[in-house]
Amino acid sequence: MCRHLAYLGEPVTLAELLFDPEHSLKRQSWNPLDMRGGGTINVDGFGVGWYPGDGAPPVRYRRAVPVWGDMNFASLARSIRSEAVVGAVRAATPGMPVIETACAPFTEGQWLFSHNGVIRGWPDVVADIAGRLPALDLIAMEAPTDSALLWALVRDRLRSGVDPVKAVAATVTEVHEAAPTARLNLLLTDGERIVASTCGHSLWTARGRVASEPFGDQSVWEQADDQRIVVVTRDSTIVEAL
Repeated sequence: MCRHLAYLGEPVTLAELLFDPEHSLKRQSWNPLDMRGGGTINVDGFGVGWYPGDGAPPVRYRRAVPVWGDMNFASLARSIRSEAVVGAVRAATPGMPVIETACAPFTEGQWLFSHNGVIRGWPDVVADIAGRLPALDLIAMEAPTDSALLWALVRDRLRSGVDPVKAVAATVTEVHEAAPTARLNLLLTDGERIVASTCGHSLWTARGRVASEPFGDQSVWEQADDQRIVVVTRDSTIVEAL
C-alpha cells in the first residue's frame, strides 16, 4: 500500500503539510497506522505536486528513496508555498519496480493523481481493460505498475470530456468488477477540487484536506466509509456512494 494526501486552502509551506504535523506523511513512511495487511512501511519512494499559482500547471518532485532520506527536499520544502498540494509515499507491491516514475503523483496538464492500494492478480486481471486504451498510451505508460494503469484509465476519460467525479467513479467500478479484491483509493485534483475514492482502504477528510491517515489535529478529521466518492473543496466536503 501507500499513503497519500491532498490539500486545498490558504498558502502553506510543503513542510507544514509533509514534515511538521503530528503523524505527518514523513512519519507515515516508517510508522503508518492503518496498512490493512498491505505491507508495513512506505519507503519505496515519494512524490509531491504543488500548484505555483496564477493558473500555472502543477510542479512535481519525485524520488525513488524514502522521503526522510532526501535532505535537499526537506530543506526546499520550507521555502515552497502553495494553496494546493498532493503528497504520497510509496510501498511498492512485490514484483513491481522501485523507480522514480512509479511514484505518485502522476500528472498531465492541470491534473495530479495518486493511488493508494493494489490490483491483486496484476496484470492478467486487467488485461482486457488495458486493451481498450489507445496503444500509444500503453506504450508511453510511466511505469509497469497498477497505479500507472489506473492513471491512464482516469486520464483517458478526462481527455474524452468526462467529469472528474464520474471519471474516478467509473474507473474504480470498472477495475473492481474485474478484480474484486483490488484496493482502489484514488485521488485526483486540478488545484480547485479534490476527488477521491474509498475502495478497500482508509480515507479521512477535514476541511480542505483528504488523507489516508489523519495528520495534525486528530479531532478535526472524519473517516469516510468504504465504497464512497469524496469531493472536497476549500469550503465543503461531499461524500456519496460509488
